[in-house]
Amino acid sequence: MPGPTSNPDWNAGAKHDFPSSSGNASSSDRSRDASPRRKASSTRHIHIPEHLARPHLAGPHRSLSEALRFVRSREDQETLLSVDDVDARSDGCLREDGEGAGPRELFFADPHSNLGVYVTIHRIRRLVLATIEDPYTMDQLREPRMNVLIVKPLVDRLYDEDDVSIVYCLLVNRMQFLREQQYQQHHQTVNLTRANLCELVALKILRRHDEETTGKQGLLFLAKILVAPFQPFQNAPSDICPDRHTWQYHSQGGYEGKLASLEVAIISESKVFLSSSACQKVIDAVYRGRIVYTPTTFMDILPDHYKHKPISLYDPRKAPLLNQYRLMVPRTRNMIEVIQFVILLCLYCLCMGNRDGVALTKPEIWFIVYACGWVLDECASMLEHGWTVHTQELWAFLDVGFVFVFLIYFAMRVYGWISSNDEAGRQALDLLAIAAPILFPRLAFNLMPENMLFISLRAMVKEFTALSLIAVWCFGGFLLALKWLNMSNNDVNFTEHPGPITISKWMLWIWFGLDGTGIDEAPNFHKYLGPTLMVIYAFLGNTLFLTVLVSILSNTFSKIAADATAEVQFRRAVLTFEGVKSDTLFAYRPPFNLVALVCLLPLKFIVTPRYFHKTNVTLVRVLNAPFLLGLALYERRNLWKPARKRRPGGPSKRSKWWNWQNFSAHADLQAVFDEEPPQDIIDRIEEEDDLEDAILDNSFAGAAPKVGEPSGGGVTRRRRLSSVWQG
Repeated sequence: MPGPTSNPDWNAGAKHDFPSSSGNASSSDRSRDASPRRKASSTRHIHIPEHLARPHLAGPHRSLSEALRFVRSREDQETLLSVDDVDARSDGCLREDGEGAGPRELFFADPHSNLGVYVTIHRIRRLVLATIEDPYTMDQLREPRMNVLIVKPLVDRLYDEDDVSIVYCLLVNRMQFLREQQYQQHHQTVNLTRANLCELVALKILRRHDEETTGKQGLLFLAKILVAPFQPFQNAPSDICPDRHTWQYHSQGGYEGKLASLEVAIISESKVFLSSSACQKVIDAVYRGRIVYTPTTFMDILPDHYKHKPISLYDPRKAPLLNQYRLMVPRTRNMIEVIQFVILLCLYCLCMGNRDGVALTKPEIWFIVYACGWVLDECASMLEHGWTVHTQELWAFLDVGFVFVFLIYFAMRVYGWISSNDEAGRQALDLLAIAAPILFPRLAFNLMPENMLFISLRAMVKEFTALSLIAVWCFGGFLLALKWLNMSNNDVNFTEHPGPITISKWMLWIWFGLDGTGIDEAPNFHKYLGPTLMVIYAFLGNTLFLTVLVSILSNTFSKIAADATAEVQFRRAVLTFEGVKSDTLFAYRPPFNLVALVCLLPLKFIVTPRYFHKTNVTLVRVLNAPFLLGLALYERRNLWKPARKRRPGGPSKRSKWWNWQNFSAHADLQAVFDEEPPQDIIDRIEEEDDLEDAILDNSFAGAAPKVGEPSGGGVTRRRRLSSVWQG
């Protein structure tokens, strides 16, 4: 089917894509939009429809000073205001505009519980079903004509400046269309188009919120859209609401079963949405701890829900020095996990270097105790946000592999120690040795998580494993045929009858082209059928299958490399969302988490929630006091970008001998932007800009040149500047 831009009558034939009953513009709107196009076709002038103009870029005569003020207002989202301008609580959370100065309640109730999420989800589904009836690619949906006819009317109809659940509802519909794509073959490509449309509309709605809200409150509003939790059946009729998960032994105070838009985007792999600038701005703020919130969890091993913090901006200057909640910040959590893994790797090497197949050595005991705590931490991560989100992490398959190997080793080692079976102990250590190919690459994944080699390697390992299992399944028939020919042949020339293991070894050598022993021995199975089967297998396995495998892996790598930025930002989003932890168990380092699990979990069912919370906070602060103190001192200086200061006059005094950047030959290239220029320089620049704007306005006042005709220098310059501010 040709794209919409290739058909001259496409505009007239595309009206079925967005009928008026499902949200299309009225006839007056269409006539208003069509009049500029008719005028353009008659006068051959280029016109931009009014509905395509962005609010902050309205008008072609936007001055340079206005553009500069808009850019500086954007920088307020990254720069913390001065101490006098910030109103923060004792826990470091900033108060919102219009919020009282009194203390906030301990457990913050859901402020978005009144939103009709259930109704919005089904409203969006009806609109998308009525809009898309033919398959289009994502590139076609992003074309200007499709944007005007389909995407922008949906954005205008669904956009609500006070409703933060629209993006969540769009992403939930994307998940449903992707699910329907798998089993509705006759609508497979159409459902994929509908899913892409939901992602694109969600991206544009988030972008519009980003354009209309600036400063620290704008950043906070974007965070509410992405990380505020919602439930699909929120405010639905009571007779259709499903029962809550009663098998969970704890309550989250009304937040059970709720998911954030960011989590739905991750499990639906909305990479275009996650790679947008507005989304990455919030992800970076959450990762660094500038935005704090209490996440909803699938299941906690050691829950402590006495307090629930809302989505807030964090000011470390007003927070306590020993703030245990900073241990749950993704950047801090990622650093802690790297240190924990390095300790695990060192203990593993020490254990295997001093192994004793009979008795337990001290290094092996240290390794077992620490590894049990590390495995408990990993299991808690799997339960925190669910298996689907956890497996999206770049190195999740390596962690799961080590957990599997360690549990088998531990079971065999305990069995050998209890039963005094030395052979079982030696086999357990031999099994533990195969964990080395898992642990050493895992450290490289941690240190270089945004390397394209590791990102593509994860996807290719997944493809290779699936194809290898299919090949083993298919080629198992050759193994059975050869085995049965061996059993029925009485005139065999084998010195000893080969078993299934020997035959499999010969087939494996042929598969990878290592040895042709299987072909040499084929006549001993059967004079004619044996060589025939071996030759057919060699063609299929060594030639056809490997060629297909290389082609598929090359295609996988090329797809990832073609959109490397989106892939990197998607992994960054997964790392950030996985790093926000709610389970109390993460505040205890291995192997102290084992002690916390044994002691605090029974205590939770005995004492009151308030006393349990106080006990838990005291233990966490005592065990992590040096780290929390150093973290607080660092964040008070470096968490937010310091506001650039404006010198009253005179040369800038930047010659600090401890600043190593001053010793670089290119230090001034960066230092020229560290401080604001003097006020007289700014006044002179503004005078020149105003004068240039007036000259350009006079040169632009004449008739615009027609398309294809030579244009004057002033008009060309004016168009170039106008395109810069509107692009």
